[in-house]
Amino acid sequence: MSKQPPIPPAAGGAAPEQRPEPRPIRFYGTSWVDHSRGYTLRRFALGFGTMMLAALSALALRLGYEGLRINETAGWLTMLVVVAFATCSAIAFTRTWAGWNREGAGADDPSFRSIKAVGFLGLLLAYALRSGIEAPGERIRRREYEEELARWQQLTTRRSGNPARRGRRRNGR
Repeated sequence: MSKQPPIPPAAGGAAPEQRPEPRPIRFYGTSWVDHSRGYTLRRFALGFGTMMLAALSALALRLGYEGLRINETAGWLTMLVVVAFATCSAIAFTRTWAGWNREGAGADDPSFRSIKAVGFLGLLLAYALRSGIEAPGERIRRREYEEELARWQQLTTRRSGNPARRGRRRNGR
């Protein structure tokens, strides 16, 4: 991480609060703040690995479908399984992607765990595509961290002088 500036003394002589620390992201730690410690390589490797997992998952689904065909399962049941996997994958993709774009979008909603388990292919594709843009969840964490940092700087910045007199001096009075 980059070197933090010294903490200015708080107004009134009180001890200043600690500078806010960024929350880590899984597989990236806090390297997302300043894109250090192999952040770009890690993003590429995780995106590529996730894409390979998605390809293996698609192969597994294809083998499952072939198993249903070999077993001569009823056509409506085979179609129901295909539609269920496709629908759950689409829902998992959109909810996962939306969870990384908007705070509180319900990406980790417990009621959708079963849909994400069935639609694991969509979840993997969302992670792989997001890794091409940024670390998944980086946008939200960055916004939170910058807001905390701005609040901290506002609280620890020292005021000097009487603000009422400052306006008169600017006008030349």
